[in-house]
Amino acid sequence: MSNIRTRFAPSPTGYIHVGNVRSALYPFFIARQSNGKFILRIEDTDQNRFVDGAEDLIIDVLHWLGVDWDEGPDGDTERGDYGPYHQTDRREIYHRWAMKLVDKGLAYADPRSPEEIKALQDQAKAEHRLFLYRDNRPTNPPAWDGTQPLRFKVINPVDYHWHDEVMGDLSAGRDAVDDFIIIKSDGLPTYNFAHIVDDAEMKITHVIRGQEYISSMPKYLALYDALDLPWPIFAHLPHILAPEGNKKLGKRDGAKSVTEYRDEGYLPEAMVNFLACLGWNDGTEQEIFTMDELIHKFSFAHVQRSGARFDEKRLLWLNGQWIKRLDLNDLLNRCEGFWGKHGATADRQRQLAVLAVVQERMKTLADLPSLSEYFFNRPAVDWSILSTSKQLAKRERSELIQLLHTARNKLASTDFTSTEVIQAALNELLDQTGEKPVIMFGIIRFALTWARFSPGLPETMQLLGRDEVLARLDDAINSNPS
Repeated sequence: MSNIRTRFAPSPTGYIHVGNVRSALYPFFIARQSNGKFILRIEDTDQNRFVDGAEDLIIDVLHWLGVDWDEGPDGDTERGDYGPYHQTDRREIYHRWAMKLVDKGLAYADPRSPEEIKALQDQAKAEHRLFLYRDNRPTNPPAWDGTQPLRFKVINPVDYHWHDEVMGDLSAGRDAVDDFIIIKSDGLPTYNFAHIVDDAEMKITHVIRGQEYISSMPKYLALYDALDLPWPIFAHLPHILAPEGNKKLGKRDGAKSVTEYRDEGYLPEAMVNFLACLGWNDGTEQEIFTMDELIHKFSFAHVQRSGARFDEKRLLWLNGQWIKRLDLNDLLNRCEGFWGKHGATADRQRQLAVLAVVQERMKTLADLPSLSEYFFNRPAVDWSILSTSKQLAKRERSELIQLLHTARNKLASTDFTSTEVIQAALNELLDQTGEKPVIMFGIIRFALTWARFSPGLPETMQLLGRDEVLARLDDAINSNPS
């Protein structure tokens, strides 16, 4: 297909969550791999749920992820030939299309109040029969003047059959479509109607969204046919499931906004990689994908029909892999705002030197303070940290201090210009004391960092420098052994 046009159409009703992002990524991939167009449209007709600032947040997250669009809003401006790209600015367009249905006898104004409609529904329930509004239409409805709800009129119910690029061939019986509201009493369209009109006007060729919309497909198809519109290509994505895998991921399951992950030090590359592979793979064992690779390799043929479990541990692993891939200068730029108190005020060269040592151990950018602060500021002696080591916790403190004495004497005459020389000196300490590495190296590492985790000992020592290493060993040696 030529001239492929896809869209992402979020509602500004709150934060942008992981399901939203995946529904943006797949149409973005399809558009980019075909040199087509990717459109951003803001579906803001639900004014009761509108959240001020939500649109800005959506745009900010898309920019952060590297998902750019060819048409749509961006800040205070819009670009593209098929705008406006906010549904609230398209009221006249919807009314024009609605009148096409009115003129064809396929829509009518509904004068009934919600209370009257509920009474009809209750009566059907009491009589144990299916309630269909089309069997209870008001007789002689008034001319539609925009103040009453406008309902689509189902004249000749039919069975529907359609193909879904992910879910396969689907169908629904004729009772799946009843008379439904297309324009609300406030003059704004319902989603059922608005997105059909918008997709037609914006020449959208592929409609890609979550599987929760499948149940409404008969309504959409009825509108396409009533308006003499061709059907686009449909692809409905399976749910992202809670970690337990038994239900759709929700806030109660610990679901977080994408901005929370960003603030916790996750990289956009990792987030795109992770979400794109939730329910999709390229048929190989590859796990790390760049954006360009995803664009090139993506196809609906490899999207699974069942839900994909949201595994945050895997996201964390992927994030660590992406951090390892970064050039040091790039990593440094991304670490702004994640340094600890003393690291934040250090000069750039010192920060780069520290990053070179800790990069391999970082899982998120937020790990930086715990992995690096002791390189910028001498930590206080804290013997309680030894409880985290089963081997060291069993040894008397006086015994450990004696080992530090021995280490200090050896290291005082050691050249710190290379990690190889330092490692050789440490190995000689093992021969001299007869201790296992977990004891000898472990107590030195604690004396230098007083942290549960740290980079390799030779790298740590070289970065600190001999004078600082000796000073920290002295602090530990001279601390109260009781």
